[in-house]
Amino acid sequence: MAWVLLVVAGIFEIGWAIALKYTEGFSRLWPTVLFTLSMLVSVWLLAVALKTIPVGTGYAVWTGIGAAGTAILGIVLLGESRDGWRIFSIVLIITGIVSLKLSSS
Repeated sequence: MAWVLLVVAGIFEIGWAIALKYTEGFSRLWPTVLFTLSMLVSVWLLAVALKTIPVGTGYAVWTGIGAAGTAILGIVLLGESRDGWRIFSIVLIITGIVSLKLSSS
């Protein structure tokens, strides 16, 4: 169950990172509200997951999900670069996440 919570926490991390872009420096109310709620849920779920998962593994997986997911949504939603090296780097992050999960079973 802790791993499910950790993945959901990572998804909320993606949510707050993307919402941060749309806050335009916290000048827009609803994106700022979404950012704040997503961040609170993300950190709370991370804290709950870390009751069971080692902190180094949990934090690395949480940030990895956030980094890879945000980069992917940046490409899809914001028209960011689809450069081969960027895609390769995202694949490396995902490989690292999977490797950490497999090594902690």
